[in-house]
Amino acid sequence: MGRLFGTDGVRGVANQGLTAELALGLSVAAAHVLGEAGAFDGHRPVAVVGRDPRASGEFLEAAVIAGLASSGVDVLRVGVLPTPAVAYLTGALGADFGVMLSASHNAMPDNGIKFLARGGHKLDDTIEDAIEAHYRAHALGGEEWNRPTGAAVGRVREYTEGFDKYVAHLIGVLPNRLDGIKVVIDGAHGAAAYVAPEAFARAGAEVVHTLGAEPTGLNINDGVGSTHLDRLRTAMREHKADLGIALDGDADRCLAADADGNEVDGDQIIAILAVAMKEAGTLRRNTAVATVMSNLGFKLAMEREGIDLVETAVGDRYVLEAMKEHGFALGGEQSGHVILLDHATTGDGTLTGLMLGARLAATKQPLADLAAVMTRLPQVLINVKGVDKSRVKTSTELAAAVAEAEAELGSTGRVLLRPSGTEPLVRVMVEAADAVQAEGVAARLAEAVRTHLG
Repeated sequence: MGRLFGTDGVRGVANQGLTAELALGLSVAAAHVLGEAGAFDGHRPVAVVGRDPRASGEFLEAAVIAGLASSGVDVLRVGVLPTPAVAYLTGALGADFGVMLSASHNAMPDNGIKFLARGGHKLDDTIEDAIEAHYRAHALGGEEWNRPTGAAVGRVREYTEGFDKYVAHLIGVLPNRLDGIKVVIDGAHGAAAYVAPEAFARAGAEVVHTLGAEPTGLNINDGVGSTHLDRLRTAMREHKADLGIALDGDADRCLAADADGNEVDGDQIIAILAVAMKEAGTLRRNTAVATVMSNLGFKLAMEREGIDLVETAVGDRYVLEAMKEHGFALGGEQSGHVILLDHATTGDGTLTGLMLGARLAATKQPLADLAAVMTRLPQVLINVKGVDKSRVKTSTELAAAVAEAEAELGSTGRVLLRPSGTEPLVRVMVEAADAVQAEGVAARLAEAVRTHLG
């Protein structure tokens, strides 16, 4: 068995890789590890537990709650809410930790368990490793659990106020209302299917149409949401709306569409918000954070706007680490994970969409004009399989091929070769001012990878 915890909790096919027994055992282990680490400071611990609408979330939630309560943890069950809502409530309610059951943008049969530390922050890797070791020793290895009895067992309470408390938080952090803005919202039949339309309406926007707003437990991410934008783009033209937003299953990411149905990706969203925050004086240290996979057009736009850019490895966890370490307020990924650290401890798709709407309302400009702050350069990505990815940084022949490509592209293009962290392949990414040139350079580099690393 490999490491259970990935970059975003424990995920798998529900009732196969991710079973009720695993969910229960990990929850018991988490309660014990956090208690032994002093996270509860001698008081009776409290955990917030939420989930997305997946059918499997019903039995996994029951298993998690059973594990926590049997370990002496009081549980606030908040029901179906976005991941950022569970993170917010964990902090706002002073809970000792939180648990979110979701597989984000994955298909319905998958599910996942994410543990959150006090304040709604991601657990340190060392704590995750300790939870996994505890689980293996006790649930799998037969070591006896320390089991409370009598009044020491945890109690479970429905916390129905979570929905309104989270929506009020979202509206409370907006710089201005959204009056006069017409919005189409795609909730991916997910955790924000009800939250997002309610938040936009309370903020003053006119929600003219919703997609993915009827979760059944079986239809999450099915042809809707941030990974399926076609229906949103069509709806924008049909309903003559000003702003379209598409969330994923747990609503920690957001992509957008303008009035003509054109996609506005995460890079463009971050660029729009960076300019707005600079004008408002809230862009701490005058810096935005993005990954090395962000479009070169984003980097050039930040240079032109006089905004500093910090680049990290691919993954929102690395963006968040850089933001927390250096005190930055804005960061994210092209995929739509946008982190507004003054208001959220994780990416929050609904908050991101609201902030976009607030910018439209404040400037009276169309989203297309705001998005024009950056020009997306043609970007070509080729995955080269069956090669020795460990030699990407040591092959002199490959380095020479990269240098030749960079010389050809000059300052208007970029090359990135990156070994996959999860698959036996190398990703070749090329950007250029001209799409034909980008495709040609990418094809030559991919062939060089096959030749020198094969």
